[in-house]
Amino acid sequence: MASNTDDSQRQLDLIWGAEQIAKAIGRTRRSTFDMLEKGELPAKKVNGRWVVERSKLIAFFMEAA
Repeated sequence: MASNTDDSQRQLDLIWGAEQIAKAIGRTRRSTFDMLEKGELPAKKVNGRWVVERSKLIAFFMEAA
């Protein structure tokens, strides 16, 4: 049986930084940063750094398709 900590870590699979988000969505860092700044991706800025939950990013693109 998994502990609550293991469940929390699985649920919060975060992608940190515009460069890593760009890799996850197959775009350039520049175009990803533009999308982030325009609010076109389900991400937030935390202490000056972009972060997105992987499952929300996947759901966003699945919904758009």
